[in-house]
Amino acid sequence: MSDVIITVRSECELRVAPDRATVHLVVAFDGPDRTSVVEKTLAAAGSVRAGIESRDAAGTVLEWSSDRMNVVANRPWNSEGRQLAPVHRASVDFSATFADFSALSDWVTDLAEQDGVSIGYIDWHLTPEVEAETEREVATRAVGIALARARAYAAALGLHEVTPLEIADRGMISDGAHPQARLMRADAIAVGGSPELDLKSEEIVLSATVEGRFTAK
Repeated sequence: MSDVIITVRSECELRVAPDRATVHLVVAFDGPDRTSVVEKTLAAAGSVRAGIESRDAAGTVLEWSSDRMNVVANRPWNSEGRQLAPVHRASVDFSATFADFSALSDWVTDLAEQDGVSIGYIDWHLTPEVEAETEREVATRAVGIALARARAYAAALGLHEVTPLEIADRGMISDGAHPQARLMRADAIAVGGSPELDLKSEEIVLSATVEGRFTAK
């Protein structure tokens, strides 16, 4: 009996807890007087920056950044179609990365009580080392599943020797149509902005899909 060609597709998914969280926030004020708006924003941004710097010095904040102040003006229209006096808006964006989620929660709760401060979102993520290790593990498991599936098909045919010919990312086997990335990631995003904000990190999902072609005899 000639060798039988077995082609399989396998998927694997791993859920891991994030070990980093980056909070993105903006300090902004608006009003009819440009000078007043700028002064309020500078004062609030200075307070936020001081809080970040103190946590950075203590090792709670791992890295942070802030943009320059942005000042814009626009003239809104009223319900009667009349253009009103200019409204000025000044803003400063900040981001800060934490490994201690309890400290992050305390800080965000404090920020939510400050005038002019809005929490944009929190990006839960992994360190590059942990992410790379998890990607290797999920890929290895996906290949193992493909091999086990090929052996099951072979056994059903009364064959016992299975030899791999090709292992590829999904869609990249010899006659595949459209290549697609093997590793996919779904990041957990949390949005907040109230004093009662309860920050709970969500699992990050890493998945792999592989195709394998084997001979069985």
